[in-house]
Amino acid sequence: MRTSHSMIVRKKYKLLAGRRTIVLGERTLVMGVLNVTPDSFSDGGKFFRVSDAVKAGLAMERAGADILDIGAESTRPGSAGISVEEELERLLPVLRALRGRMKIPISIDTQKASVAEAALDAGAEMLNDISGLKQDPKIAEVAARFGVPLILMHMRGTPRTMQKKPWAKDVMKDVSRGLRESVAVARRAGVRKSQIILDPGIGFGKSFEQNYELLAKLPALAALGYPLMVGTSRKGFLGATLARNGKPLPSGERTWGTAATVAASILQGAHIVRVHDVEEMVQVAKVTDCLLKA
Repeated sequence: MRTSHSMIVRKKYKLLAGRRTIVLGERTLVMGVLNVTPDSFSDGGKFFRVSDAVKAGLAMERAGADILDIGAESTRPGSAGISVEEELERLLPVLRALRGRMKIPISIDTQKASVAEAALDAGAEMLNDISGLKQDPKIAEVAARFGVPLILMHMRGTPRTMQKKPWAKDVMKDVSRGLRESVAVARRAGVRKSQIILDPGIGFGKSFEQNYELLAKLPALAALGYPLMVGTSRKGFLGATLARNGKPLPSGERTWGTAATVAASILQGAHIVRVHDVEEMVQVAKVTDCLLKA
């Protein structure tokens, strides 16, 4: 039995978002998810009205969120895309209403350069592309021009196909290769290395086992030299793990399972955790950070 034991040491990074500096690695940052969609897997339809969305966003800030991530297009398994017009119609009223009232930076979850640009013009300060620039590489040009942080996620396939494709034989290789390709596209477009965040894309084209493997081996992805964001919140693999009577646990009942994966992600080096249940996960992050510091 080994008694010597080393915790992960998280590298520190500094990002520029608008006029502010975001420090990563001193403590875990919690990103709250706000879906202004009628059909997202976990909270679809809940914040579809502008007033409800604004209330929910402000509540997340009060609960301790460090960043708010707003998405107007569902990316649940099997979902089809929507037009730029529709995405902006959902997004901009919420963004404008929150802009003057929020102190934390707003990130926009989109796969379209024109949506990204309009959102940054309306006051957003970060971009989150779940396709890792595969859907619309021009997002990188927008990020470079505005000088904002860009989150690049790994997805195998598209939301429509991602849970139907054959899984990668070696998930770690597949994800590292995919993320390196995304970074290369971003860098060629002029995005500064110091403005890139990587996300392994838990649940996006991976088997349930592979999601756990990615979480257990996060330090290998940290070795790519970029800060890491991890989003496990309420995802299907947790529902399957926690199944009752052969039925997956409903998404609203996956808070405790999420908490376990959030703690694990932080202990393995995640800088940002993306979650639906902000108040609960802020507590998990605070306590887990104390373990890292010990």
